[in-house]
Amino acid sequence: MTAPHEKYRHLIDYCSNLPPTPTAVAWPCDQSALEGVADAAQSGLIAPILVGPRERIEALAAQYGIDIAGLPIEEAPYSQAAADRAVELVREGRAEALMKGSLHTDELMSAVVKRDTGLRTARRVSHCFVMDVPGHADALIITDAAVNIAPTLAEKMDITQNAIDLAYALQVGLEKKEVRVAILSAMETVNPAVPSTIEAAALCKMADRRQITGAILDGPLALDNAISLEAAQIKKIDSPVAGRANVLVVPDLEAGNMLAKSLSFLAGADAAGIVLGARVPIILTSRADSLTTRMASCAVATLVAKARRESTGKVIG
Repeated sequence: MTAPHEKYRHLIDYCSNLPPTPTAVAWPCDQSALEGVADAAQSGLIAPILVGPRERIEALAAQYGIDIAGLPIEEAPYSQAAADRAVELVREGRAEALMKGSLHTDELMSAVVKRDTGLRTARRVSHCFVMDVPGHADALIITDAAVNIAPTLAEKMDITQNAIDLAYALQVGLEKKEVRVAILSAMETVNPAVPSTIEAAALCKMADRRQITGAILDGPLALDNAISLEAAQIKKIDSPVAGRANVLVVPDLEAGNMLAKSLSFLAGADAAGIVLGARVPIILTSRADSLTTRMASCAVATLVAKARRESTGKVIG
């Protein structure tokens, strides 16, 4: 059994020895957001550019004793302007990652997905939780629990590929492991009355035809037989994924959100969040996140940015 946060600590320690990732931070205008940025900077994970009202940010730092000495500040008068300017910094080549401060996620993502001035790629933008679940041997990637509400089959293809690319990015400098993707539903058989089972089967065939690459896919699988070998054996599911999945693709946002929060609040898991499919990785943190989770989110973005730099013509972040 692994100790709490062991996987995150390994990840953070590894990334602390890499060059810090230049990161545009949109609207770090409350205590938790600014502290998270300062801690990540002091740990060498990111090299932040703070985007927001200078006087407010400096007053906040002074009020709570947050060390932002030497951190550049780009002036932006209000939150949407900060999101737009942070995206501009990426387009100008000054930042290799984007980070949400204390503004609403919708404000940041609206700037990201603008057709002419945003950070779109050919790939659908999607969110992944990298979850450190106590007692579970490997980190679990869960997608999509935050961006795509009711994704189509075509969108699920991109969501799945984004998660696979993330799984490989997380293995930089670590022992390489096979990426095993479970396409989740409420059951493990194809049922025409349950659309998610049909889409799961289609995604698996897409992988067979190399429309999705880099992993072994199986589905539909229920959650128990996706992550429990015992459950898979009881149900006589013969699959290299069943009981061994390290990527879980959920049917829709509601299912993903409930799964991630159940693991967090009932199993004591931490959930580092990252958005993929844009030109750069986007760090999404919550005011409820622990310091360890905030640091892990920055570490995940660092590895994605590194993998993106080292890849040739392959969209990772």
